[in-house]
Amino acid sequence: MAHRFLIKEIALQAGLGVATVDRVLNGRAHVREHTRKRVEQAIKELERQEVQLASVGRKLVVDVVVEAPARFADEIKNALEAELAALRPVVFRPRFLMRETMTTAEVLEALRSIGRRGSHGVFLKARDVPEIAEAIGELQRRGIPVITTFTDIPLSRRLAYAGLDNRVAGATAAYLLAWLLGPQAGNILITMSDERFRGEEEREISFRRALRNRSPQLTLIDASGGHGLDTPTEERVRKVLATHTRIAAVYSMGGGNLAILRALEAQQQSPHCFIGHDLDKDNVRLLREGKVQAILYHDLRQDMRSACQHIMHFHKLLPASAVSPSSSVVVVTPENIPEHIASRFR
Repeated sequence: MAHRFLIKEIALQAGLGVATVDRVLNGRAHVREHTRKRVEQAIKELERQEVQLASVGRKLVVDVVVEAPARFADEIKNALEAELAALRPVVFRPRFLMRETMTTAEVLEALRSIGRRGSHGVFLKARDVPEIAEAIGELQRRGIPVITTFTDIPLSRRLAYAGLDNRVAGATAAYLLAWLLGPQAGNILITMSDERFRGEEEREISFRRALRNRSPQLTLIDASGGHGLDTPTEERVRKVLATHTRIAAVYSMGGGNLAILRALEAQQQSPHCFIGHDLDKDNVRLLREGKVQAILYHDLRQDMRSACQHIMHFHKLLPASAVSPSSSVVVVTPENIPEHIASRFR
């Protein structure tokens, strides 16, 4: 396995022992496949961090544990890596564990593994369940701070939350739909990836409340539970539409927008407006094509900067007054896609 890094650097990045990494690099027997893949991933991460590794300063190893569709996980990784150079003289070395779906047991094992091998901090996007909240408390007792990102676990002992104010986002979506649809009655299709992600749950609760106050004539049709993944999301929407329910508008809180549109088109439906979240490649394309009218966007780079600064403050490398706030809700239409995002997806 070609590389140009010290074995101890690869071992630190992979969270494995030096002897284990040596066996992988030299192609020895009795190495599990997932261990080999972790070493390969660590080398790729080190290659991306090469400029950082040459810097002089306090080095902080952080673990990024994310359950999210690949399109959003990639955006999180890109946002964090884009911020690393701006955090000098502190040098952050992220280790990524990103999967589209993770069971509670898998998240717990990941957090316990981090506790055993050590870390300067954890950025976590996971479901709000008591077992994970307890695991966060155990990391805190070991001196490892946890920043929840994009979806909060507020009853845990996490250090801070970095991400969108989801209550404001839900209320904003309700305002836009009420204004666009006017006084007419109709059905609004709503989708969450999983109600145990507190961020989406907060969007949904706030959306329902605000829409009920502004437009009580509108009826909500729920097709949640597809985890933001195309196939299960499309199946759930098709099942709801099988009753030939006419949809006036869509509020997609958990992604899978291409799949939602496919299911609607199969029923020859074209909603008056479609509001989604996050400026990934799919959503930028849908905005440009006029299939989505608005995206509620938050600056992932600012959120990751805030998360890193919370870790720096915990380790007494930054005063509390210098920690950036999380990003605000921005309504993006086809006319105001941020240039730094638009240029990536041309």
